[in-house]
Amino acid sequence: MPNTASAKKRLRQNVVRRTHNRSLKSAVRTQMKKVISAAESGDIATAEEEYKIAAKKLDQAGSKGVLHKNSTARKKSRLQRIIKKAKAAGS
Repeated sequence: MPNTASAKKRLRQNVVRRTHNRSLKSAVRTQMKKVISAAESGDIATAEEEYKIAAKKLDQAGSKGVLHKNSTARKKSRLQRIIKKAKAAGS
């Protein structure tokens, strides 16, 4: 439990930031799942559209410091690889 006024303020700030960051991370994970499920079902056009949205959300999370920039790059690369594999399997 914080005792000083500044510690109380930090606690309030931390709660707000944590909830915001958690919502961003959750949105990113949800969008990634949409890309993966579309690619696995063979719907390449939908997977590519969902990927554009996922890439944007990942970049935003990376620029805000919610996720590390290298982590966002790795996740984008993995999603692209999944889409590419689905394209090859569909042809």
